[in-house]
Amino acid sequence: MIESRQAMSEPTSSTRSHSPAAVPLSTRLRVALELLFGLRPADLQTARIYADAQFAGHSIVVRWAKLVGWAWRQMWVSIPDASQELIIEGRISRTPMWLIDANPLANHPWESDPSARLPQEVDTVVIGAGFTGAAVAYHWARRCSEDRPLLVLEMDDPASGSSGRNEGLVVMGRYFKYVYDTVLEALPRLRTDLNRDQQARLARQFARVYCAAAYRNADLIEKTIRSEGFDCDYSRSGWVQGQDALGQEGLEASVKMAVETGFTDWTSIGPEEVLERSGMQVEHPAGFSRAAASWHPAKWVWCLLGAALRKPSVELMTRTRVAGVEDEGERYRVSTPRGSLLTRHLVYATEAYTPKIYPLLHDCILPMQQQGASGDGGPENMKPHVGISGSWYFAGRYARRVLFGSGGPRVPDGEAGRNRPSRFLSRFVAAEMKKQFGPYRLRMANEWSGTVSYTPDEYPIVGLLDGKRRHIIGGMAGSGSGVSFNGGRCIVNRILGLDDEPDDYPPAYFAPSRLIDPARHPWPEIEP
Repeated sequence: MIESRQAMSEPTSSTRSHSPAAVPLSTRLRVALELLFGLRPADLQTARIYADAQFAGHSIVVRWAKLVGWAWRQMWVSIPDASQELIIEGRISRTPMWLIDANPLANHPWESDPSARLPQEVDTVVIGAGFTGAAVAYHWARRCSEDRPLLVLEMDDPASGSSGRNEGLVVMGRYFKYVYDTVLEALPRLRTDLNRDQQARLARQFARVYCAAAYRNADLIEKTIRSEGFDCDYSRSGWVQGQDALGQEGLEASVKMAVETGFTDWTSIGPEEVLERSGMQVEHPAGFSRAAASWHPAKWVWCLLGAALRKPSVELMTRTRVAGVEDEGERYRVSTPRGSLLTRHLVYATEAYTPKIYPLLHDCILPMQQQGASGDGGPENMKPHVGISGSWYFAGRYARRVLFGSGGPRVPDGEAGRNRPSRFLSRFVAAEMKKQFGPYRLRMANEWSGTVSYTPDEYPIVGLLDGKRRHIIGGMAGSGSGVSFNGGRCIVNRILGLDDEPDDYPPAYFAPSRLIDPARHPWPEIEP
């Protein structure tokens, strides 16, 4: 999503020294025409989301009139003014920044063993080799004896989906009030038997359970990286989330709720600390997630799978798309172009791709487009290895590269994973960065898009899909790094029948039936 924002403060001495000359009329016209003729249906859908959020409270006619005025200013003023900041020349690669490095598990195992064949039967099949599939494989190798084989099937190469196309942050997920608000908004549809006070109390319970799981997830990731010696560029430096004047009341309320509930990772920092931590120049306090970290997300996936594959009980087969799954009673038959196999347990680690292969989750798992771009240069004052967000964009510096991007609309189930970025959004974010960081020069080299999955209440689903042995971890609402590792641990322990570790995803909160069949879902008792 996108939002226009006023310039935040006087530029620093370093940004003043790079002030560009006035933009010629010919440049304004060229950029405006390029944007106008490059608009796609997804851009118009994003514009609708923007208008509904930015101009809430106005009639539809007024919202669209304001949107047209905003779009005109963007295309004729703001974006052309930033055309000297973002240099776009020649062919721009659609390879995500995180996937520029050679994938050590590309075409595995066929690269080294062309004669490899699918096994006839395994104990467990995991579909997908991203954050979630790699987590399940790692925990399986950590916990399981060698007589229970697990096979990970990946339609492309590991981390080729949203795990390799994201912002590069290890997040808590969502702060307490954010989860509370999204669940509370959904409960009138899911729990028509409750009054508003009961719904509010239940929403607080959901937020508490989610945040406890997310805290453990982040700590488990750091502990695993340290103990395993994983090389994935990990740095726990936090995440700064800028807030404009209209967002201050909400920020204060969210910090107050964080203090009341003890989930104080989420706090606020003043403009001076924002500048010190991130380099952003702002006029108002910003939200700050203390324990968030940055990393190379694809390397994390490769490290997890590399560690898992050292155990004979784990296999990985890439470029092997699952074409279908049939329930044959005590086993599931998994069909692929390379043949079929039987498995007792099945784990969907497919996020936005899930509705296409499990249609019952249509409207429960919603594929949402996100996009990013990267290049050399960028704002000199942007601090490295810290998460940075404006109201409608994200950015971050990683060595000599700067990554920046934004979100977009829902896409059809069959288009999950599409790589068709919007040039308008890339230019818009470049203009927003200029407002908060001052003039800069960034030569864009890569621009890409992908899809993450949301649930209608933006709360993950972790558990059994069919009441038997078909499991899912999904609907993480763009916060896959905040759920997947701990979620994978808990699903592995359930499959193996182990209860010596905490289970942070109780079915009363996370089971898919919450969305698929809310009338039969085993909802938690409402606490006083």
